[in-house]
Amino acid sequence: MVKQKLYKREMYLKKIRGFYDETEIIKVLIGVRRCGKSSIMRMIADELIERGVDRKNIIFISLDLRPHKKIRTTDALENVIDLKSEQCDRDSIKYLFIDEIQNVVGFEETINALREEGFSIFITGSNGYLLSGELATKLTGRYIEFEISTLSFSEYLGMKAFLGKEISVHLENEFVSYIREGGFPYAVRFDSYEDKHSYTESVIDEIYEKDIRRNKKIRHKQLFNKLMVYIINNFGATTSISRLCRALSDISDGPVRKETLYNYLSILENARIISRCNRFDMKSRKSLNGEEKYYLTDLAFYYSKNTDNNINYGPALENIVYNYARSLGYSVSIGRIGKLEVDFILRDANRNYCYVQVAKTIYNERFNADGNNITENREYASLESIRDGYPKYLLTMDLLLQERSGVKHLNIIQMMKDEVRF
Repeated sequence: MVKQKLYKREMYLKKIRGFYDETEIIKVLIGVRRCGKSSIMRMIADELIERGVDRKNIIFISLDLRPHKKIRTTDALENVIDLKSEQCDRDSIKYLFIDEIQNVVGFEETINALREEGFSIFITGSNGYLLSGELATKLTGRYIEFEISTLSFSEYLGMKAFLGKEISVHLENEFVSYIREGGFPYAVRFDSYEDKHSYTESVIDEIYEKDIRRNKKIRHKQLFNKLMVYIINNFGATTSISRLCRALSDISDGPVRKETLYNYLSILENARIISRCNRFDMKSRKSLNGEEKYYLTDLAFYYSKNTDNNINYGPALENIVYNYARSLGYSVSIGRIGKLEVDFILRDANRNYCYVQVAKTIYNERFNADGNNITENREYASLESIRDGYPKYLLTMDLLLQERSGVKHLNIIQMMKDEVRF
């Protein structure tokens, strides 16, 4: 079989490279199904071979594919690993890659034991079980998680070029296509929008089937489905759990409890369909419970399940910026300053902050009595009310950029194409 050449996702490889030879730390790649985790593991294996590692010291087991798809027990997994290990050079590091590890019940103890035998271990999983406290307990805390997302806009363009696809000279056209198509890597291989749409629908159906419908914690299927449809169709909107309880009570046997909705929302998060963004009050310096926003891990979850092809740029751009910031390693929250709100507060690993406001444009034909542009004033107002010295950004699709009150005005499309950090 001819080995398929892979588009190299440097954004993630550079985060993982420093841990390639670590036998004490298990590398866990997490993310929604079909986001590219398996391909990234193969890229790591290819880099090891290019570096001089003997192929026989690399063990690759995909639990979703033949001949290993029927492995469901730790004994069966250990038998396969032991058999493959017989070919390894025992005086060198052995590299073990296991794809979709959650298919094996109780895998943690086996993986932890293998770590003691000189393996550098890489595992992937598609659902939130790999994020649970139980994993941390059973692996004694000796693991590091790398969250893999679907393609960023820069990667979307890079993969099109890699595949020899035509790229419009008008970058905005490509950005609109990216919003509508989503970022599932394999979808880029198809030429027609209909084929791309069919593929992403099949991926989403697989996620629903494997990570949601089989979940025994969902006792009220109708309620769960209603909640899922609501959240997907209202991504980027403030979610009031109390209001949702009242609205959904008519399809339940009795009053809907907040705990039930939070549990169901957690299931959607664990399936990597949505991501919760908490609100932070900048005056009290406290998180505000019950006023979260939920963003989609990929906009394909919306456009593949709706017939409306019109783009609501407000939430769509927010969603893309949120995912972009997360992919760069920032923690993200929504900021409230009195009656004003800043779309995002970003914090990096060094605890440096910045503030981000997102809009399609700041230009319109409406002016106030002082002759100032109403939209421009509104978008700058929350950033100008912040008195600390951290950087402030206004991201729009405008080509004409300006700076005001120290706020950096950037074109969101060019910024994401160039992978500019905040």
